[in-house]
Amino acid sequence: MTDDTPVLDLVARMTADSLATSTLPNDELMLVRLAALVAVDAPAASYLANLGAAVDAGLDVEDVQGVLAAVAPIVGTARAVSATNKITQALGLAIDLATLELLAEEGS
Repeated sequence: MTDDTPVLDLVARMTADSLATSTLPNDELMLVRLAALVAVDAPAASYLANLGAAVDAGLDVEDVQGVLAAVAPIVGTARAVSATNKITQALGLAIDLATLELLAEEGS
């Protein structure tokens, strides 16, 4: 935690508290969080913030597709398509960040 990113640090603490408080297994918790992100039409950055935990919980592409299919009748096709686009953007951002980290390590 640094003084440079107070909002991100707050979100990280809130997420950690949520994980510690929930009685759901981590994989189920991440599926619920993903469904909530779809329901509120969250931005790509919100999906990006949850990608690591989702992967750590063992979720894969089929799990994400399953959540989108499950919530589409409730939230509507527009939200499901929007979520798909934002998840794709988040994955692209994650790849870009990983590439930058690798380049930085090579330059050290």
